[in-house]
Amino acid sequence: MQVEITWLGHASVMIEGAGLHIYVDPWKLKGDLPVADIVLVTHEHYDHYSEDDIRRIKAEDTVVVCSSKRPLVDEVMLPGDNRVIKGVKIEAVPAYNIKKDFHPRANNWVGYMVDLDGMRIYHAGDTDRIPEMKGLGVDVAILPVGGTYTMDAEEAIAVIGDIKPRHVIPIHFGDIVGSKADAERLLQAKTASIHILDPGGKVKLD
Repeated sequence: MQVEITWLGHASVMIEGAGLHIYVDPWKLKGDLPVADIVLVTHEHYDHYSEDDIRRIKAEDTVVVCSSKRPLVDEVMLPGDNRVIKGVKIEAVPAYNIKKDFHPRANNWVGYMVDLDGMRIYHAGDTDRIPEMKGLGVDVAILPVGGTYTMDAEEAIAVIGDIKPRHVIPIHFGDIVGSKADAERLLQAKTASIHILDPGGKVKLD
């Protein structure tokens, strides 16, 4: 089966597969977009939990998941939690900073593992390279590279070595912090296919 992942800019992506549309951290959405079956929000910062953007893609049966209870949230998931939502296995994994204070570990903010059409997809959330990443075993890693608030490109390259994904999509650049040059530094990683997208660009993965 085939999974398509569209980078919508910043940390926002849309994952399509099994007839479903799963959004992660929708923010500054543009153009005509499909209604969401599931929305996954990594944490409550304004550029990740955006009520206006969630409402834009939300239907009556859309399930909104976040690491804390917010007005539009249906399910709260903390690190280590597992759910099956609309037939999709979803796991919340830790996401935090180690030597900076923007995303404290104590906040229990998350990234997500999504199992869809036989493919294991990891959206890391706003995080540094952390010990919990080792051995995750994923097919697709969606990793921040902008630095300042998250890991930078050098750390992301190290994470690729830790988790050994087949495919990598860099995010969290081009708005607020980071540039396309940061994403292009990931091309140094030779063990995975690196997909550098422009906002709105998509990659089809088998």
